[in-house]
Amino acid sequence: MARLLLLDDDLALVTTLTFAFEDAGHTVISAPDGEAGLRLAQQNVADLIVSDVNMPKLDGFLLCRKLRDAGSLLPFILLTSRDNETDETLGLELGADDYLSKPFSTRVLLARIQALLRRDQTRRSPPPANADDTITVGALTLSPSRLELRWRSKPLITTVTEFKLVEALTRRPGVVLTRDALITQCRGDDAVVGDRLIDTYVRRLRRQFEALDPDFACIEAVIGAGYRWRE
Repeated sequence: MARLLLLDDDLALVTTLTFAFEDAGHTVISAPDGEAGLRLAQQNVADLIVSDVNMPKLDGFLLCRKLRDAGSLLPFILLTSRDNETDETLGLELGADDYLSKPFSTRVLLARIQALLRRDQTRRSPPPANADDTITVGALTLSPSRLELRWRSKPLITTVTEFKLVEALTRRPGVVLTRDALITQCRGDDAVVGDRLIDTYVRRLRRQFEALDPDFACIEAVIGAGYRWRE
């Protein structure tokens, strides 16, 4: 099915998750610290990373940031024993695709893994021959079949979830979409997540757009309602 890179210094948990992942048909590669995990990730040995936050040598937050700064779009799930909104927000702002607090259900983790693998497969799949599904909204162009974004002809590197958020907003410019509606359209799975998760994705996207254009202001927050794409 897929190659999973599992990073945790808790041997008992690694053993339990390895059995569960392999039983689901996946191949598992594991490492006990972030530095070893970084080396393995850079060798392209995995299709997805499941990483603990609190690890020796290099924690999960720094590992995620290093990979994203290097341009890696490898799906990344963070695991932590610290259940608070600040940690969740930090992890997602650094580029993690999902976040689970310990203790968690192995079935839920497997469901999250499958959802991310499906989204990543969409990103990797070549578009049909002669397909031209480009959407142009002002200075923005999107190609859903290629999951490519360009602002004033300059490319943006986004995760699949971030791309789908921009696509959802730009398909109905000027229309306010609630956070719940955006979560449904962006994630496309049955995971129960807080509606404020969308705020984290929006902050990341705004920073990326502003890095290309300091005057960018197209993603507008509507207090008490949600977000819209302002033309």
